Amino acid sequence: MNLKFGTDGIRGPVESIITPEACLKIGHATGLVMKELGWETVVIGKDTRISGYMLESALQAGFIAAGVNVRLLGPLPTPGVAYLTKTLRNKFGVVISASHNDFLDNGIKIFNESGEKISRDVEKRIEKYLASDLIPVETSAIGKAYRFDESGPRYIEFCKSTVPSDISFSSLRIVLDCANGACYKVSPEIFEELGAEVITIGDNPDGYNINQNCGSTYPEFVKEEVVKHRADFGISLDGDGDRVILVDEKGNLLDGDDLLYILAFSNPNRTGPWAGVVGTKMSNLGLEQGIQELGYKFIRADVGDKYVSEMLTKKGWLLGGETSGHIICKDLVSTGDGTIAALKVISSLLLLGKKPSEVLSNYTKIPQINKAISVTNKDIINDKDLKVLIKEIESDITVGRVLVRPSGTEPKIRIMVEAPEKSVAQKFTSDIENLIRSKIK
Repeated sequence: MNLKFGTDGIRGPVESIITPEACLKIGHATGLVMKELGWETVVIGKDTRISGYMLESALQAGFIAAGVNVRLLGPLPTPGVAYLTKTLRNKFGVVISASHNDFLDNGIKIFNESGEKISRDVEKRIEKYLASDLIPVETSAIGKAYRFDESGPRYIEFCKSTVPSDISFSSLRIVLDCANGACYKVSPEIFEELGAEVITIGDNPDGYNINQNCGSTYPEFVKEEVVKHRADFGISLDGDGDRVILVDEKGNLLDGDDLLYILAFSNPNRTGPWAGVVGTKMSNLGLEQGIQELGYKFIRADVGDKYVSEMLTKKGWLLGGETSGHIICKDLVSTGDGTIAALKVISSLLLLGKKPSEVLSNYTKIPQINKAISVTNKDIINDKDLKVLIKEIESDITVGRVLVRPSGTEPKIRIMVEAPEKSVAQKFTSDIENLIRSKIK
């Protein structure tokens, strides 16, 4: 069984990669490694995919076979699992989710005792056990499993606690899209208890409709509802709740770059842990320039909130994120948290007494075109002709960037081109796309 970690855990189609057999092996292998590290209890959460029931049972059996005790959290956002992993002490955490992918996929994300995604070294140790036979511990040493019914209430109270006591949401009408995913219960309650009028959509999961024409990868849904209901904000979460896209009162979409800028703008401190902001290779060049003009340093990490978090730890900074909507406020959370990011942005704007457009007018994005191409073999990224073409384009762009990379979560090649003019970026993107498609025919 050739199971390997990608950018965000192990992910793939349920029918071929993330099978019950695979999850049994992952649970057992992870349990063995974690016991070596001195941890004997795991908390397991999941999103709303129909396959979650099946995979949870298999994963649980694997951990028990390794002699690890299991606490079942039920449906809970990924950042909620990260939070409980940390606060319950001497535990590690697992989330069964394929994030923004559709219901046909699923995946496994693993957190350490600090609520952070495990390091590459730990992943390699797990992969080594995955390649060996599954041999259960002695019967007298097998683990036990039980449900933990306080997971939702604990996460709700934590999220509410991140909002300053002198901030009230009572004047706000908010449209909240839960993507028919893991946030469908907890997130509406959070905003309602903070006083907001909440119009909730994407809150009727049936196991199959997660991320289907809703959520952060389809923000047009919440945009329409914001305009329709004359709301102050729209909040679009993804299936496991670790990313967010906001919509302002005029229906304008605010991506992760915009949210990072608002948070950086609203913070009066530029020293110590607030001296810099971490983005990724996908972050708009305009954001980098805007952040620097505010007096911060700006560093790019590899794509993936895991790498943003690692860079923040390395630099000793507290704020970072991705264009896709993974925002890490490390003074509050250890991983991307869509709900807390939304709370933080809205609270910051209320304190400033400003609309999003008033803040965002202080920086200008460079036209950026993004394209994803489905492939069966991501090694095409190393094609000689493709490398030559990318070099030629880079030499033609005076202001901007080119990035062609394999997706860490899907069988796709992702293309990003920035240029002073949108038409130029579109042309270069098409040139790269056409070459790749000619190679995969």
